[in-house]
Amino acid sequence: MYHPTTRVLAVLELLQTHGRMSGPDLAKRLEVDARTLRRYITMLQDLGIPIETERGRYGAYIMGAGFKLPPMMFTDDEALALAIGLLAARQLGLAEAAPSVESAQAKLERVMPRALKGRVRALSETIALDLRDMPIASPSQVMLSMSTAAQLLRRTHMRYKSSQDEESERDFDPYGLAYRQGRWYVVGHCHLRNNLRSFRLDRVVSVDLCEEAFIRPNNFDALAYMNVAIATLPRETPVEVLLKTDMTTAQAQLLDGMGLLTPLSDSVLLRGSTDDVVWYAHQLASLEFRFEVHQPESLRAAVRELAAQLLSSAADC
Repeated sequence: MYHPTTRVLAVLELLQTHGRMSGPDLAKRLEVDARTLRRYITMLQDLGIPIETERGRYGAYIMGAGFKLPPMMFTDDEALALAIGLLAARQLGLAEAAPSVESAQAKLERVMPRALKGRVRALSETIALDLRDMPIASPSQVMLSMSTAAQLLRRTHMRYKSSQDEESERDFDPYGLAYRQGRWYVVGHCHLRNNLRSFRLDRVVSVDLCEEAFIRPNNFDALAYMNVAIATLPRETPVEVLLKTDMTTAQAQLLDGMGLLTPLSDSVLLRGSTDDVVWYAHQLASLEFRFEVHQPESLRAAVRELAAQLLSSAADC
């Protein structure tokens, strides 16, 4: 659960930045109701912070003149980089992120020169980031605990809920975290299964740091592990396709889950599996280079049928 103190500080930052804000606007920015917002305002007033309340239909909360918090100083480039990072943070599936983003944005704007403030607000209002899949929210505290344990090389004790809502406990050495297709994962050594495993952070019920240390494999890449693990999931139909292109182009155009790529002298070999050859045929048809289906025959048939449909559609144009 998000700590109320952070939301109270977010109210303070927003009022100091904007000077005057309506109750509905503040409540919307912090994702709280009007009653909760009034309680936060009262808490700030009790601390001696001069917040005035303007009554009436067009009433608002106003920060008293002369009240300032110590500023944080950033260069223009640093401020712009942070602003873009905050835009991405809104969409990365971090539970309780909205108040933190609003508070951080307000702090940035408070210390910016007028011209830079305008540029940053233009970023916030006009840039749209396509992160493809709708993110699944993960508890911020779980992410912080796992990332801390990975940095300190400390074992954790974790309670985890499966997709069937079955809870289990295990000791776990977190090697690293990865964000993939709208979900956060932690990858490491599971002592219950005595193997390298990945777990979705949104299904972690609780995590505690232990005293035991662990050794992480050199140059371990959590995202690379996730890509390979998903690409090699056992599915109904094995697939082998020769791609008439180079490795860099193939990696750029193929979805990670389609299989593993092996570079050859003048082409790339794609090996994978699928439960839907029609879907696989459509993915191959979207490529900008030629390809040759080695197996299975059902995929060759699906590609031929798709080609016939496209030719028929082109003839009708």
